[in-house]
Amino acid sequence: MEKPLVLFVCRHNTGRSQMAEAYLRAFAGDAVEVASAGTIAADRPDPGVVAVMREDGIDVSGARPKLVDPAVATRASRVITMGCDVEGVDRIDDDWGLPDPKGQPPERVREIRDLVRAKARALADELTAKPLQR
Repeated sequence: MEKPLVLFVCRHNTGRSQMAEAYLRAFAGDAVEVASAGTIAADRPDPGVVAVMREDGIDVSGARPKLVDPAVATRASRVITMGCDVEGVDRIDDDWGLPDPKGQPPERVREIRDLVRAKARALADELTAKPLQR
């Protein structure tokens, strides 16, 4: 059975989508293929996001924002947006409705990080659940 591919999409691929990608990868391991992208990719992850993720033991400083690849979006089992209006994405399966951490104080970025972590944990649990054996 092919493992699911989850694509997280937001505008710049610097904050929420990077956090979601990192957490889902940490929680699901090799059971799920994970990617993130933006419709207008920036140069690097948001420094505030890098800092609060580091506090939680996850280093996203080396992550590089990238543009949505239509082939990856087509192949994805799930395309999840973060709560921003994105254009040019043919399919959106879910929107997490999260506020943008860019320019927010560290306390607010931590709150957003914790929301992303909880949603990624629930998604990982759903995607890696084993069918009941009888």
